[in-house]
Amino acid sequence: MGEVEQFLAASEDLFSHLATIPSDDERTEFIDQINVLLDAREEAIKRLDETTISTHASYNHLLELDKGINERLEKVMNVVKGDLKDLQQKKRHETSYTNPYAATQTLDGMYFDNKK
Repeated sequence: MGEVEQFLAASEDLFSHLATIPSDDERTEFIDQINVLLDAREEAIKRLDETTISTHASYNHLLELDKGINERLEKVMNVVKGDLKDLQQKKRHETSYTNPYAATQTLDGMYFDNKK
């Protein structure tokens, strides 16, 4: 198998893996597998020559795969970002629930009596 075919196979594997985003419980393994597939794809890219890939018959297919991979990776990132945002809101809400007057504690309007 040539270098271009290896790169094409690695890209197709990554594209098919990104087809569905799993639930929260399985997301860690899903992201680990993404990292493994991206590393394999990176190794295949390193072995390629610029002129070899641009003249290959499946060049347009590779471009479409790359665009699809980028879109799907963006979706995964947005899901993870949303989960992190929700987690931060929950932390903030929990803090405000345990100390509801924390936001109102200011030094404005306090009177200090200096007399002895």
